[in-house]
Amino acid sequence: MFIYVGRGAGKNGYLAFEDFCLLTPTNGVKKYHIDIFAMSEDQAKSSWQDVYDILNEKESVMKKHFYWNKEVIKNLKTGSEFRYRTSNPKSKDGGRPGKVDFDEYHAYENYKLIDVATTGLGKKQYPRRTIMSTDGLVRGGPLDDLIEKCGKILDGDIPDNGTLPFLCRLDSDDEVDDKTKWAKPNPSLPYLPHLRTELETEYFDYSLNPAANTSFIAKRMNRPPKELENAVTSWDNILATNQPIDEDLLNGMPCVGGIDYMKSTDFLGAGLLYRVGSKDYWITHTWVCKNSPDLKRIKAPLEQWAAQGLLTFVDAVEISPELPTVWLTNEAAKHNSRMLKIGIDNYRYSLMSKALRNIYFSADKDYNNVVKLRPSDEMLNIPLITSGFANHNFVWGDNPLMRWACQNSKTVTSPAGNITYGKIEPKSRKTDPFKAFVAAECVSECLNPYAERSESTVDMDIVIFD
Repeated sequence: MFIYVGRGAGKNGYLAFEDFCLLTPTNGVKKYHIDIFAMSEDQAKSSWQDVYDILNEKESVMKKHFYWNKEVIKNLKTGSEFRYRTSNPKSKDGGRPGKVDFDEYHAYENYKLIDVATTGLGKKQYPRRTIMSTDGLVRGGPLDDLIEKCGKILDGDIPDNGTLPFLCRLDSDDEVDDKTKWAKPNPSLPYLPHLRTELETEYFDYSLNPAANTSFIAKRMNRPPKELENAVTSWDNILATNQPIDEDLLNGMPCVGGIDYMKSTDFLGAGLLYRVGSKDYWITHTWVCKNSPDLKRIKAPLEQWAAQGLLTFVDAVEISPELPTVWLTNEAAKHNSRMLKIGIDNYRYSLMSKALRNIYFSADKDYNNVVKLRPSDEMLNIPLITSGFANHNFVWGDNPLMRWACQNSKTVTSPAGNITYGKIEPKSRKTDPFKAFVAAECVSECLNPYAERSESTVDMDIVIFD
């Protein structure tokens, strides 16, 4: 079950009741252990504490049926135990639970704890999991994945596979100003006058300063926070890049390349940009140096993305400049495409110049097909990139790595008023794949927006490198 309601609607009380019942003989399964997880101990303990308090209040009656202390609640007849768990996945072995709960699912940035916690399910009859959450500030994580899945279930696009979605949210950001719609994300609102009073108070603060009160729309109204002043674009616009890439449509079309990396011992992003009509198609890959000191800080599921073929780990002292150049050349050859230009940061060009020349690209006059980008180039193209996002003209396919990198980026305004893209946080939130896309967009003026497939676009011999 997935319960997605606004804060204060009573989801923890419901969970406490559900778990209490499943501990008893009514469930019909002995040693049906229940583990409840959250990213903080206090949150994990919340529903568990509700059951604990009830047992204490009715101690004279309940002690005949239950044993309890500060760590575990146990039904004496079934042997079923109820525990709350910390957020450290290394301390969990999966156990043999009958049921696993996840509270405040929005706080999970990856699947490490989720995977560990659920590995033991199926060893007991009637395995169950209950997931509860409001919306939050983490984008592109397990919550967004689950909301998308449940949306497809409710629309009849995929079978439910045993999942019962209960999704309560506003249908649009505009409804936040219509108080008659507040019961959508808060179904208990008609029965809780004190909740309405609190919502009125928080809404007043939100209306004065939405940017400083994002938790109201996220946690009370179950909507992703509205686009902040320094965000690259809205989360909805980022999600809109998940459009299918028709490989046949790109065959024989010209393209441009983009490369970005700050250090050879960190991340490197590269890709090819195609323009067909009003759509810009982005085919990309990322390399990650295993020796990067920042890896331990990153919570994103890099291993999962590697398994999906979106990135490659490089087990070396640094990422060789030949890796992106060989990949770009081979990818262009796969689509029978001519690379017209490559965009790369002026600073990084010195690291890449030899490798680029090996594939017949250089910034000097003999080739003049590499553009060494400066902040002014990026600034001139930001309005075009913003428009592309707003009109849903960017197509990345289902690429969570790109969505993550874009979400990690922000607009930065210099004292002179110049705007460029920067990092929200330099160590744990990498932007290289998105910056490679920006580099390609900065040199995309050579792509005819209405180009048709023709033999003239493939007049350059391309060698495939092993």
